[in-house]
Amino acid sequence: MAQRAHGAGDARMIPGPPGVLTKLLTTRWLWWAGILLWAGLLWWLSSRSALPSGPEFPFKDKVLHCAYFSGGAFCLATALFAARLESPPSWAWLLAGFIFTALTGALDELHQSFTPGRMGNDPGDWLADVCGGVLGGWLAWRARRMCPDQPSFNPMAK
Repeated sequence: MAQRAHGAGDARMIPGPPGVLTKLLTTRWLWWAGILLWAGLLWWLSSRSALPSGPEFPFKDKVLHCAYFSGGAFCLATALFAARLESPPSWAWLLAGFIFTALTGALDELHQSFTPGRMGNDPGDWLADVCGGVLGGWLAWRARRMCPDQPSFNPMAK
């Protein structure tokens, strides 16, 4: 198995007994179930004329879009890639998050345009969705790199 070189600034493995993080990240059905729950909640939220309010802060709508779509992209990227012994490069994780959220974000905006009381088709919301997707893909990649017992990420593995 080919080893990859790691720079001094790379994330290192989590110390301690191996297995817990790896088992969580490589349980694919869990992440696919997470995507289904995420999509169902997204559909439900987009179907509502009024959304629950909370504390107000600048750019709240965009921050919430980014955070929510980050969660969906994290689940998708983890479901696709985390169980592999040889993880794809970081750009593949980011691309998966980008494509997933670009498509689901566009469909969500279209869905909102048919919901009474909602605007939909907001390019700013879609852009926040995509930024969240790239962030979610990156976070999934970083989490996967921290798995202590995966040979492809262990610089000491032979």
